Amino acid sequence: MGNQLFQEARRFVEMAKSANPAEVDSAVEKAKNALSSAYANTTVTEQAQLRQMQQELDQIQ
Repeated sequence: MGNQLFQEARRFVEMAKSANPAEVDSAVEKAKNALSSAYANTTVTEQAQLRQMQQELDQIQ
């Protein structure tokens, strides 16, 4: 099944990447919150993937 918080973070990042311009800020904030929630409850490998997702969000804004 995998880590639910990690999967949710990934989903929110994907939503932010495909959000329309009017919704980008809100979508990015939701994704950042999901990343933050997931970070403490993940493995080292997942944390590295979360950091990469964070960088993708930073490029959106």
